Amino acid sequence: MVGIRIGRSVGGPLRARMLLAAAGATLATLSACSVSDVMSPRPSVDIGVQTAAVPVARLAPAPTAHVPEAATPSVSASSPTPDSTKGLQALVPSNPMMVSYPRFTLPRSESSARVMPPEEVACRRRLKRLGVKYQDLEPINDGGACRIDWPVKVSGLSGNIEMAPAATLNCQMAETFARWTKNELAPAARKRYLTGIGKIRQGSSYSCRRIAGTSVASEHSKGNALDVMSIQLKNGREIDVRKPGFFAFRQRGLLNTVRAEGCDYFTTVLGPGYNYDHRDHFHFDLKGRRNGYRACK
Repeated sequence: MVGIRIGRSVGGPLRARMLLAAAGATLATLSACSVSDVMSPRPSVDIGVQTAAVPVARLAPAPTAHVPEAATPSVSASSPTPDSTKGLQALVPSNPMMVSYPRFTLPRSESSARVMPPEEVACRRRLKRLGVKYQDLEPINDGGACRIDWPVKVSGLSGNIEMAPAATLNCQMAETFARWTKNELAPAARKRYLTGIGKIRQGSSYSCRRIAGTSVASEHSKGNALDVMSIQLKNGREIDVRKPGFFAFRQRGLLNTVRAEGCDYFTTVLGPGYNYDHRDHFHFDLKGRRNGYRACK
């Protein structure tokens, strides 16, 4: 009986200490976790032999490579400008959209190209055969009747005759004057003065104007007329077209030939003696008239 009491008395304190130790371990474990960690059902992350509860962070979606979408250009009456619209990217040369829409120039329409009519081409061939020195000019259009669609600028005639200054004419008038000079004027001068013509001084070719005292457009406004002021021979002698003196037989004969034979080529020949306006020059033109009438005065 005595041994039993001693065992009970010894086992009692030992059991109490063991219970206290177990209670202390339980409290230590519980103190490591907060109330929210214990009560909130959150997933656990396995880190080995132990499992710890950790808060779950919000995960952002995985980054992907940004591929710019090609925007379809739209036409709007009020398109926003970079200065007035916030957040709108300005187009610069390095912008992909600008590279994808290159600038280009529309080709010129073939209908806008000028094609010389066959009669103008043929006329220029005849000028070359006559030995005419000329230059093609751009179309002249000064309004109204003042125009030449295919003008030429004549600077020289057959036989190295200089036209001073160069005359702007239509091709038909240039050809007619060159043919008359070669066939009539040059031989007449050589016959009377025993020398050729070196220069023809002209006072007016193309000019946008009316006939004096009328509202009718002059033939000069079409490049269809030429005024000759004087003729210079190769020996330097100057033959003035103004009415010669009584004893100027050679000059008088030459000027009469100019007037008479000119009417075989031109439809109008007006010179000194016709009126005051023509006192100092010969006027030649190709004015078209009814019934083929020619004015030689």
